[in-house]
Amino acid sequence: MKTSSIFIALAAAGMMSSAVAADQRAFTVQDLSNLNKLHSAAVSNDGNTLVYAVKLIDADGKASSDLYQLDLSDKNAKPKQLTSVKGTEHDVKFAPDDKSIYFLANRTGSSQLFNMSLTGGEAQVISDLPLDIQGYVLSADGKQVALNMRVFPECKDLACTVEKKQQVADAKTTGREYKQLMVRHWDTWEDHARNHIFVASLNGKTIKDAVNVTQGRDTETPPKPFSGMEEVTFTPDGKHIVYTAKAPSNTQAWTTNYDLWQVPVTGGEAVNLTEANKAWDAHPTFSADGRYLAYLAMSKPGFEADRFRIMLRDNVTGQEKEVAPLWDRSPHSLMFSKDGRKLYVTAQDVGQVSIFEVNTQFGDVRPIYNDGSNSLIAATEDKLIFNKRSLVEPGDLYTVNHEGEHLTRLTQVNQDKLSKIKFGEFEQFSFKGWNDEKVHGYWIKPYNYEEGKKYPIAYLVHGGPQGSFGNSFSGRWNAQLWSGAGYGVVMVDFHGSTGYGQAFTDSISEDWGGKPLVDLQKGMDAVTKQQPWLDANNACALGGSYGGYMMNWIQGNWNDGFKCLINHAGLFDLRSMYYVTEELWFIEHEFGGTYEQKKDLYEKFNPVNYVENWQTPMLVIHGEKDFRVPYGQGLGAFTYMQRKGIPSELLMFPDENHWILNQDNLGQWYENVFRWMDKWTEKK
Repeated sequence: MKTSSIFIALAAAGMMSSAVAADQRAFTVQDLSNLNKLHSAAVSNDGNTLVYAVKLIDADGKASSDLYQLDLSDKNAKPKQLTSVKGTEHDVKFAPDDKSIYFLANRTGSSQLFNMSLTGGEAQVISDLPLDIQGYVLSADGKQVALNMRVFPECKDLACTVEKKQQVADAKTTGREYKQLMVRHWDTWEDHARNHIFVASLNGKTIKDAVNVTQGRDTETPPKPFSGMEEVTFTPDGKHIVYTAKAPSNTQAWTTNYDLWQVPVTGGEAVNLTEANKAWDAHPTFSADGRYLAYLAMSKPGFEADRFRIMLRDNVTGQEKEVAPLWDRSPHSLMFSKDGRKLYVTAQDVGQVSIFEVNTQFGDVRPIYNDGSNSLIAATEDKLIFNKRSLVEPGDLYTVNHEGEHLTRLTQVNQDKLSKIKFGEFEQFSFKGWNDEKVHGYWIKPYNYEEGKKYPIAYLVHGGPQGSFGNSFSGRWNAQLWSGAGYGVVMVDFHGSTGYGQAFTDSISEDWGGKPLVDLQKGMDAVTKQQPWLDANNACALGGSYGGYMMNWIQGNWNDGFKCLINHAGLFDLRSMYYVTEELWFIEHEFGGTYEQKKDLYEKFNPVNYVENWQTPMLVIHGEKDFRVPYGQGLGAFTYMQRKGIPSELLMFPDENHWILNQDNLGQWYENVFRWMDKWTEKK
């Protein structure tokens, strides 16, 4: 089901009226904060039962989270609430016999593993460990569990880690001591502890101890800060664990060489399964019969946005091949079919995150579902179960058959909350960008759109820079909020964006201020001609991370294009940025080497070198816990504008990182953003 153009009015309503009904209103920041959220889902091995978790937000903003069960074999079935205990159950998994489920919850003072029968009765805690369990996976036969806990690698037991943590808490000194990079990552200073994997038996007894199969290894398993237990798996025979990690070294800050390692469940020496590949290997996935190991592999060392290739290893013959080598998309999840002959994968594709079927023997790739942003939950004999989001849908569970037909909604967790919300109509558009190459984007109408009127523009520029503002619903940069505030929204996937082929993604590297700026300029010209209701002379641009860099770049290189700018966590001085960021592999790849090696290129695209052209009013926003783009970058831009008398304001969050996560802070963020835009634009 391939959609070349999408035009949707109101979520799930199918209405195309341009007038706002009397009982409808704009989508607000408070609405966004109060949305219910699906956050965990699992399907039974026989494909007949779905269990999912929903975080419910009441009218006073108070949250509760519970598990629900749905019979997939009955089209008329209603969800059945399974839990009602205070707290959050997450990471739900079915036992192999489908008679019970496992989940993590903090009901005993720490995060522990629980088991709950689906035939009745209360959940029973089955672990009693002195540390929080952060994630887990079950063996195929359900007789073992692999647990992720954070420990000090030199410790030989959990009690040692507990003791060392207490010593740190009781210490009168506060200095942090380091001998090598990385000293901090994302938003956390290095504490010398590591994520390690432990294996324990599930034999009906309470788990009080477990074998650390990564004992003594000075490495993160699974990797921080964003990887989870999808990077850890049992071999189908239950004798080994395969996991993703970097080899211990002093090159952690400038290498992306993650490998797949195999270690016995009893512990011992780990074997590197992908030593030959010096780039990123990830997501080990076995077929049910154990014949094949599939995994994802990049080919460019030091590049975090390279195309993930699908690799297939025959565990009988030892042969390995790339599956679908001509397919120019980068999958980020893998799931075998029951017979092991196919893989179901998700990948960005022209503004969507789509579901594909990949034939493991012949490499044929067949699109199954291509509308919105989709994450796969399970593949049964006759259907796929997935979570779908779009620009007008926060997220619900659906099923579709293997031919991409008979789409069925399983949940409507925000039906009541969205019943009186008017979302802005949206459409994907395209134009000739840099070098006349095809570039895509989206526009969204104001919620109160009226034919014949002109509207100010919110020109959103995504970060990454290898990223995309596609057909998805975001908890942070939510495009519908600008629609609700009366703006027309434009988002361009400029050269460097993901989902349009690897060559398109690669094209931004070593050209940060070149092709993307041309695309943004041509995109503004094209969309305002295609959609005359968008007022090209009444626009504000805003972006975060690379999008914030682009605000600084626009200041110096397109300073008559906008009435105002908003720079969130943007790079201001690439020279200082190189020496204070944590993931050196990122900036070294993007500029072709270290600052000393590629000084001319860094300075060519360094916003600070063009400050004499700055004149546009700009709001600067930054988080003090942002170690990716440290807050001095925001202070530098603000300081320059203040000293030169350019209208400018600064919003600094002492407790936020590269993102705004606290919901109260998010409200303050949007309040300042809308106030700044309203100040400099005109609404007719």
